[in-house]
Amino acid sequence: MIKSSSAYLRIVVFLTGILVPLVSGCGYYSFSGATIPQHLGTIAIPLVEDNSISTLIALDEQMTQLLIDRFVRQTRLNLEPRQDNADAVLEVFIDRYVNAPTSVSGDERATRNRVTITVSVEYNDMVENRSLLQRSFSGFEEYDPLDPTSEEDAASAALVKIADDIFTASTSNW
Repeated sequence: MIKSSSAYLRIVVFLTGILVPLVSGCGYYSFSGATIPQHLGTIAIPLVEDNSISTLIALDEQMTQLLIDRFVRQTRLNLEPRQDNADAVLEVFIDRYVNAPTSVSGDERATRNRVTITVSVEYNDMVENRSLLQRSFSGFEEYDPLDPTSEEDAASAALVKIADDIFTASTSNW
């Protein structure tokens, strides 16, 4: 009995040593794994700028909505419509959209295509006037070129991957 209570005490001390710094650290922690500095309460996410040569429409709107969903629903940040009033600003630019075959049949027809989307991100702390993140992200998804709606589905899936990567990179540096 003495040995088991001693082992229990060591486990409690060990877990306390891990959990206390996480909860009382300089950043805010949520169960999504996101940490946000305490001084940030609002974020502006302007409409994503699509600089690609894509035949698909509304990639900019889809990406913007995906980012708003992640930053507002999975953190304590409130969405601020005006950049000049926000504590943080997340700007995203779709730089490239590539649609290319990845598999070709014997009669030289594409049997699989891949959509690859590349974006650049600038995430700035306006309170402390510093850059929090500045880098590029890419996402891709393959699809059946014989299915007329599958290119749009592949592009949407690639955007979801990119939004997840942006959110993770933006909220895990603390």
